[in-house]
Formats: sequence, C-alpha cells, structure tokens
Amino acid sequence: MLFALLLCLHLLAAALWVGGMATMHFAVRPAAVQTLPPPQRLPLMAAALGRFFAAVNIAIAVLWASGLAMLHLGGGLAAAPWGVHGMLALGLLMTAIYLHIRLALYPRLQRAVAAQTWPLAAAPLDAIRQRVVLNLVLGTLVFVLAAWARGG
Repeated sequence: MLFALLLCLHLLAAALWVGGMATMHFAVRPAAVQTLPPPQRLPLMAAALGRFFAAVNIAIAVLWASGLAMLHLGGGLAAAPWGVHGMLALGLLMTAIYLHIRLALYPRLQRAVAAQTWPLAAAPLDAIRQRVVLNLVLGTLVFVLAAWARGG
C-alpha cells in the first residue's frame, strides 16, 4: 500500500511538471506572443512562470522524496532495474536545468521586467524557453523510459 501511494504521488508530480511545461510552451507562450505587445506579454510571462515555478518546486520535492523512498523500499540502487537508473539520471539532469532556470535566468527576467527594459527581459525569457524545451524533451523521455522499463 505504501509503495502504491508513493508511486501515485510520484506520477502526479511528474505529470504536473512535464504537463505544465507543455502547457506553458505550447499554449500560454504562443497565445501571449500572438495577442500581447512586449510591455504586456513580458510581465504576464514572468508572473505565470512565477506561479508555475512555485508548483514545480513542490513537484520536484515530491518527486525526489517519493522516488528515493520507492528506491529504498525496492532494495536500493543495486537492486533497481535499468529503467530506474535511467530515470534517476534524467531526473538529476532535469533538476539541474530547472535550478539554472529558477536561480539564474528567472531573477534576470524579474529584474528586467521590474525595470521595464523589454529587450533585456526578452533575452532571459528566450533562454528559459530553450531550457524548458530541453526539459520537456527529457521529461517525455522519462515517461517513455518508465513505460518501456515497466513493460519489458
């Protein structure tokens, strides 16, 4: 029962993070670009990212706590199947990319938006977009890896 609860929490957190990136990249950003000029679009995106990042912070904590707990219950890393090793490696990489976005790029975006220097705000927002695309690809690979490892 405990393992099932941990797995459920793990999947929900992963779905929030990866699904949220897909929503931001494929729906929110294009709609904002299509309908708003930079003085409106950039503050909107900074605010939306701030709310999303608050949820991602929680999701990452849940992912690591539940993943490590399931790993422990399963006998540790030495007993883990190859898919778990792959998910762990991709999770580490995704977390590092997210931390770069959250701790380096996002504060630059916030400062530029607060100063209303729109060209300066556009650069970190584009860098965030590029890294979100990378993390979205990696997150999708984690889902594929999990399904593949589970099925075979």
